[in-house]
Amino acid sequence: MGIDVFWVATMLAAVAAGAVLFAIYTALTARDPMTKRVKALNERREQLKAGITASTSKRRAKLVQRSDASDRMRNLLTSLKVLQEEQVKAAQIKMAQAGIRRKEWAVAVIFGRLVLPIVIGGTAVFLVYGTDMIADWSALKKYGVVAVAFLLSYKAPDLYLKNKIDKRSAAIRKGLPDGLDLLVICAEAGLTVDAAFARVARELGKAYPELGEEFSLTAIELGFLTERRQAFENLAMRVDLDAIRGVVTTMIQTEKYGTPLASALRVLSAEFRNERMMRAEEKAARLPAIMTVPLILFILPVLFIVILGPAACSINDALLTS
Repeated sequence: MGIDVFWVATMLAAVAAGAVLFAIYTALTARDPMTKRVKALNERREQLKAGITASTSKRRAKLVQRSDASDRMRNLLTSLKVLQEEQVKAAQIKMAQAGIRRKEWAVAVIFGRLVLPIVIGGTAVFLVYGTDMIADWSALKKYGVVAVAFLLSYKAPDLYLKNKIDKRSAAIRKGLPDGLDLLVICAEAGLTVDAAFARVARELGKAYPELGEEFSLTAIELGFLTERRQAFENLAMRVDLDAIRGVVTTMIQTEKYGTPLASALRVLSAEFRNERMMRAEEKAARLPAIMTVPLILFILPVLFIVILGPAACSINDALLTS
């Protein structure tokens, strides 16, 4: 087929050597995942302190961080009259659910929706209609390529945030039953709610860093905010999970009516564990159907070759000798 075997072997060896070097570099430069999260928690604590100690006129300026890049994007969008506060608030909520704490970068999502279609879509239009790259394609196919380029470039920021939100929510859902069990132990030991959240965050910080970060933020807000209900509502806003909203509702009711916290959390923990077991059983039940396609495409042909190959060779040899 015109392929040099030595060249292919050299390229594969180069790729393998690069992979080994990258693995060594990754292992040597591994950082503690909690370092960045602790920095974000300290920034949130300082913001809350600034909001409490500052006067009313200066409170908003201290609570909201500024950056030159976000200010320039905001000014450009404002001048074009395409920036709406509802869009900014929705983007801030999505960024919080994705684990991005810099609220001022919410305008970057809206800016990306405006700029990416111009850049990527314009490039697609130039490549499709301005060059002879796909001149033999029909007009419908060319239009489809341009339309897909514009659509994907417009949806790219939202798809990126959606992916991060799904991964973060799955990680939090995985560690939530253990976190509730520790909250029950802390509540039965006599700790206050904010102290219990802080303790659970320290214990779960290594195993479930996302859940530990959210519990740490909740503990900080419980200690600084004037209304404790707002701290729990912020937790439900930052995590896109029905389970967290159920925990928040339980915490608010126990704060309001004085019902036993440990018993309510124990019931929730048992429910979440049963739900996790049901999801595992559902995945196990779908496994035979999922394995059908790989079985037909990859396993059965090899099996037929192994079983029928020697017989076919013997028949061929017998026909040739006869």
